[in-house]
Amino acid sequence: MGLFGGQFSSVVEWKEYSDDIIFWKFPSSEIKKGSRLIIRPGQDAIFMYNGRIEGIFREEGNFDISSDIIPFLSTLKSFTFGFNTPLRAEVLFINTKEFTVKWGTKNAINLPVQGLPGGMPIRAFGTFSFKVSDEQVLIDKIAGIKSEFNVEDIKERVMSMLDMLMMKWISKEGKDMFNLQANAYDIGKGIASDLDMEMVKIGIAITSFTIQSVSYPEEVAKMQQKAAAQSMIGNVNTYTQMQMADALTQPNTAAGSMAGNMAGMQMGMAMGQMMGQMMNGNMQNNAQQNQAAPASNGTVPKFCPNCGTPTNGARFCSNCGTKLA
Repeated sequence: MGLFGGQFSSVVEWKEYSDDIIFWKFPSSEIKKGSRLIIRPGQDAIFMYNGRIEGIFREEGNFDISSDIIPFLSTLKSFTFGFNTPLRAEVLFINTKEFTVKWGTKNAINLPVQGLPGGMPIRAFGTFSFKVSDEQVLIDKIAGIKSEFNVEDIKERVMSMLDMLMMKWISKEGKDMFNLQANAYDIGKGIASDLDMEMVKIGIAITSFTIQSVSYPEEVAKMQQKAAAQSMIGNVNTYTQMQMADALTQPNTAAGSMAGNMAGMQMGMAMGQMMGQMMNGNMQNNAQQNQAAPASNGTVPKFCPNCGTPTNGARFCSNCGTKLA
């Protein structure tokens, strides 16, 4: 504070600037002679007189209210400070940044699904972004009754409409209820459009709405996994084996014990078949090798391989006539 013209000058500013606050009203409505206005980056300053906007100042800097601000006010251009005549006006600071907010369904949303009388409960999570689009509307609708307006207020408004909009855009155009993540972009875009139409009524623009994840009840998730596995199998025999494997995960049940016995029998039979095939294969291979092997390598054996008679170095068996070399 400094002394100026016999009056204590003051500074009109939003010093405790917060990323969570959309607008903040300066607590005093009396602006004294010598006061200065400070506008920081990401802020707009709005002067109001008798509930009406007199001027909007968007350029950041440090301004003398008497010489730099009053000449631009609509109905207060000729106002002059007197010794005991402070300017009676309200100053409202607007946060001009784009806000990004995380959202998540507090309770499960029941989507209508054929065959499920109560619907299918899902939960979803993501983010949405917004910014002030019309300061005049925001002041008319909100600032007249509040000294500040924060991000949580906007989030509450959005969440109050979200269940209805989620059901609308998920059901639209026959979206696959069990594969919503694949359509998350289109669903989010539709929700953003509808939210924007509602929020523009208070001077707020919804710039984006994204669905980052969709979660189903545990039972549905297990069914999805099983359906995906079955689609990769493609034959009844393997499906039966999978069912048996599922039963084996519950060994304390009668079904589990029976499945275990059946699986053991099938495994033993399969092993027997494999061993038999291996033996037959080995025998066939040996026969083929014997057939393919040459009768001799040019050396006369000592005994005839056909009748066992001594060869005495002859090329033909003297007993049975078998060629020996």
